[in-house]
Amino acid sequence: MRKPLAVLLLAAAGAVMASAAGAAEIVANPKAAPNKIEQCIGCHGIPEYKTAFPEVYQVPMIGGQSAKYIEAALQAYKKGDRKHPQMTPTAKVLSDQDIADIAAYYAQQSAATPTK
Repeated sequence: MRKPLAVLLLAAAGAVMASAAGAAEIVANPKAAPNKIEQCIGCHGIPEYKTAFPEVYQVPMIGGQSAKYIEAALQAYKKGDRKHPQMTPTAKVLSDQDIADIAAYYAQQSAATPTK
């Protein structure tokens, strides 16, 4: 009876360690972002850009925003917790590494810095 419990505990500990190791592997690399932001600059890289879909609103300039904020926003779009007809499908195709790189890149910019 003890042997199956020990095996189960070892398996659970291994899964937790593998999960922690996977999360630790992501190191933001802003230099990798220029190849990943092509879709972003079409809206977020144009000063005072407004869009009419789904309604008329000012598109935010994300340069200079906190990397943690950008990362959290993209993760929320990716998971469906935050919804937008253009951002949700865009974020769904990004890997966690892509999101970290993009967030780090934009955090290094200023609101006045043109993208690319």
